[in-house]
Amino acid sequence: MNMEDLMTNTEEIKKARTETEVSDLLCKRWSGRAYTGEPLTDEQVLTLIEAAHWAPSSMNEQPWKYYFALQGTVAFNEMWTLLMDGNKPWVKEAGALVLCTSRRHFERNGMPNRHYMHDAGAANMQFTIQATEMGLNVHMLGGYHHTDTVKRFGLDEHEEPVCFLAVGPRGDVKQLEEPFKSREIAERKRKPLNQIAVRKEF
Repeated sequence: MNMEDLMTNTEEIKKARTETEVSDLLCKRWSGRAYTGEPLTDEQVLTLIEAAHWAPSSMNEQPWKYYFALQGTVAFNEMWTLLMDGNKPWVKEAGALVLCTSRRHFERNGMPNRHYMHDAGAANMQFTIQATEMGLNVHMLGGYHHTDTVKRFGLDEHEEPVCFLAVGPRGDVKQLEEPFKSREIAERKRKPLNQIAVRKEF
């Protein structure tokens, strides 16, 4: 398959090749970098956050919070400036930018919640699966300036940034610069299942 064919068959290339049969929705989810630049609507973003909102969490604490801005707004540009330079070229075309945060302590008693990051991750996964069902792409970003983000959003010591999420309709791979274009058409890989699945006996 030549480069042109790879760029037109990206969704098929990126589909997960699993060792056991799992949901097709999970197989189709992947973190692309090509976006159309079309803004999402408030309703679309709120639907994604609603999906995240129903994730499981320790003691039903729901420690997550989502701040979002739509493409073409001042707030989107302000959030975009908080990203590291390696993410900026392709994130600029996303339909919306979202910041996920999580609270470090339980609200009801102030005790440390050692599951706060895990719970936010579960919520983010439901966000991405809902996006996949809606025909949207989500790419979670750990490459951002942490201290600047805390200051810009006015977060206190109890609220920790988890990640940014770029979301929007998938765009044309051909419009990406390198090295992003090559990454977009590379086959996805995972460790063999037997390296992470251990049937334990005592």
